[in-house]
Amino acid sequence: MIQSIPRVISASRRTDIPAFYMDWFMQQIRQGYFEVQNPYNQRISRISSLPEDVHTLVFWSKNYARFLHGGYADQLISAGYRLFFNFTVNSESGLLEPHVSPLSERLNQMIQLGRLVDPRCITWRFDPICVYRNANGDETDNMNDFLRIADVAASAEITTCIVSFLDIYAKVRKRADAAGIQFIDPSPDRQIEILTGLENILDTRHIRLYTCCEKEVLNLMPRESRIQKSSCVPNHHLLEIYGGNISLQADTGQRIKQGCGCRVSTDIGSYRIHPCYHNCLFCYANPAPLSGINE
Repeated sequence: MIQSIPRVISASRRTDIPAFYMDWFMQQIRQGYFEVQNPYNQRISRISSLPEDVHTLVFWSKNYARFLHGGYADQLISAGYRLFFNFTVNSESGLLEPHVSPLSERLNQMIQLGRLVDPRCITWRFDPICVYRNANGDETDNMNDFLRIADVAASAEITTCIVSFLDIYAKVRKRADAAGIQFIDPSPDRQIEILTGLENILDTRHIRLYTCCEKEVLNLMPRESRIQKSSCVPNHHLLEIYGGNISLQADTGQRIKQGCGCRVSTDIGSYRIHPCYHNCLFCYANPAPLSGINE
């Protein structure tokens, strides 16, 4: 497990570790390595979890309640780990995100995270933007709480918001059909209109807007727009905050052609071993059965 420079650990694109698997995560920390299963060939690798081998722990979650209330942040910081948080906070929707905590609770978590770490270490993700026809056939979307969330993010001094539009995979379309709605892929003009409106809201709150894997629409934005592609694992930014030594190479395992700007990291989650229990209607993975939920 000898490595020339510390690595970034992503925890995780594949599931919600802070919400459901912190006990497992801390066990890996204590034993000094993560056991990581390759999602394609199922091979197990050992990745050092020692503080000197980890530049930053990048967490992804829709619910940091357990992480905050369980004292995990304090334990990790005291042990010498650097933390970065991708926090997905979307509008409240029992249809689209049936098992996500109430928005008021998530907004309170955002404020708590802002008090725990440098706000530069927190990225607010509004992801994905969903446009759909409801059961009555009317076109609607999930942006109704965007302004409310933006106000709280600004009060927490968060300066980065990342958005993307829903990718309507076959499994997503099938779930939508079962729920009695129809997801819509907005036209380029409509996407530009949406992004421009969000950018205007965020500009007045000193929050920069970035897109995740939206190269096509980004290339069509008006010249005056300052929206850029995101780096959800932003090693260059982590260097600015924490210093040290870290790779700035692009993560070739991500969707670079679609506009992903992530830098290299090691993702320790598993779709199979760590199923997610949020059961979001638009999830591109395989939502877990509710009977196995661990809350």
